[in-house]
Amino acid sequence: MMPHVPVRRSTVRRLELAAGGLATACLAAMEDRLPWFARLPAEQRAGVLLVTQTGVSNFAAWLTHPGETIRLTAEAFRIAPRDLARRLSLRQTVELVRVATDVFEQHLPPLAADDAEHRVLVEAILRFGREIAFAAATVYAGAAETRGAWDARLEALVVDAVVRGEADDAMVSRAAALGFDPAVALRVVVGSTPADVPEEALGELRRHAHRSGRSVLVGVQGQRLIVLLSEPSRARTPAGSLRGLGRIVDGFGPGPVVLGPVVGDLTAARASAREALGGLRAAPGRPDAPRPVAADDLLPERALCGDPDAHRALTALLAPLHAAGGSLLDTLTAYLDGGGALESCARALFVHPNTVRYRLRRVSELTGRHPSEPRDAQVLRTALVTARLNPDELRNPYNERQDGDVLR
Repeated sequence: MMPHVPVRRSTVRRLELAAGGLATACLAAMEDRLPWFARLPAEQRAGVLLVTQTGVSNFAAWLTHPGETIRLTAEAFRIAPRDLARRLSLRQTVELVRVATDVFEQHLPPLAADDAEHRVLVEAILRFGREIAFAAATVYAGAAETRGAWDARLEALVVDAVVRGEADDAMVSRAAALGFDPAVALRVVVGSTPADVPEEALGELRRHAHRSGRSVLVGVQGQRLIVLLSEPSRARTPAGSLRGLGRIVDGFGPGPVVLGPVVGDLTAARASAREALGGLRAAPGRPDAPRPVAADDLLPERALCGDPDAHRALTALLAPLHAAGGSLLDTLTAYLDGGGALESCARALFVHPNTVRYRLRRVSELTGRHPSEPRDAQVLRTALVTARLNPDELRNPYNERQDGDVLR
């Protein structure tokens, strides 16, 4: 509500006539008290002058309508140049309002006709300054909401382009506009969308990613959540690159979360997304898999689902054995076919058990898999079947590698 004592029409007229000089005095005070204001381009300072003049006029108009609530304050910002809100931060705008209010307090009350009007003007200036500050906050909140909606659409377009394999300049430009470095190494992480309050869960996911030194792009595609996660620059080992993923994974919904392999930059992210999504489809075949699980740890299940990337990876796993000579492959086949019994394998090959031990140790060195461990034995057995079905690929496991595939 306005003060009970009305302001004379003659006083309002004096306020209207003083608008130009008061706006100029405000700009002089801003330049004197705010070092950054003097560095603004001339068109920006002219925009502030326009807003200030409109604010004085609105203040005078507001005084003539004591029965109305304040409704003219936002007009000062609506007529401002569109670029002004983008150039000035909310903190800077509040500083400008504070300086303008101080100048109003110095120059407007002396225009009052008597002490009663003087008190009315002092109180009105304080209330009007507060409303101006609230109006500024509303303008910036609206701009932030619009920018957030636009950023969310850009983010969805980048993630969709990665999944579809449409790596072009537009995708790179959109990612850069979102603050995601297209040249940084990254991996794709996929899982289910959080069921309860997904906005809060995704907000926590973003915060945990930033705390671990990673950039992140998030895409929700129905019940599927796809995250592009940069590798931290300080990570020197694979273990270091996985640090902090546990809290990020908590932002996914229930069920498996699959990590795609690390790729060199955003344009190669399709390979990581393809393997991660293939792993997500195959993950139900391994219910005891950890969360998160690497796509490479689901090779047998992916191969059973018909994943061509898994077929090539399994064939490539045996390529060093093929290159080293047939004895290693024969020994591995006999060992697995014999149920992992060392003595029966040696008898089947007509060699000493120590020779089998040596060859199995070489298999472990060349493949990184230990035939005596159940999970590794399953991977190696699936690789043997795949190699039998694709003998040409065993001799040259990368001859049909698709563009963007990752060599292991």
